Amino acid sequence: MDDQKSSTLQSKKTGGFKKFLRWFAFIALLLFAIIFWWQYYYTFSTGLQGGKMQKISYKGNIFKTWEGYLLISLSTTDNNFTLTSKEFPFSVKNDSIAHVLEKYEGKRVKVRYQQKNGTLPWRGDTPYIVDEVTVDE
Repeated sequence: MDDQKSSTLQSKKTGGFKKFLRWFAFIALLLFAIIFWWQYYYTFSTGLQGGKMQKISYKGNIFKTWEGYLLISLSTTDNNFTLTSKEFPFSVKNDSIAHVLEKYEGKRVKVRYQQKNGTLPWRGDTPYIVDEVTVDE
């Protein structure tokens, strides 16, 4: 009789530990998924940036992405010469937007972007993803 009780207690302890491990694995996986989504897919900010379209290229070894940058004038002279400038690097997921940007290289444009917390190789090298472009008149 004592042997029967001890084997029942032993199986309950083992079953409880397996249940704990299952729940722990489920919660850990759920937590990992939430952190991954927040890091790579959550939009941290959206905005509009204007500047001179300087460069756009399709590059990459395994994942080809559109990468470009705008040249932003920080200060100019009375004759409209740029004294200081800053680059705004960005990535483009949509081929049609990239081709529009190619047409406007060297001209002033405004781009609407989404800023992500992190980068993924198939989405581009920068956290700034351009999803709309207009010519700045």
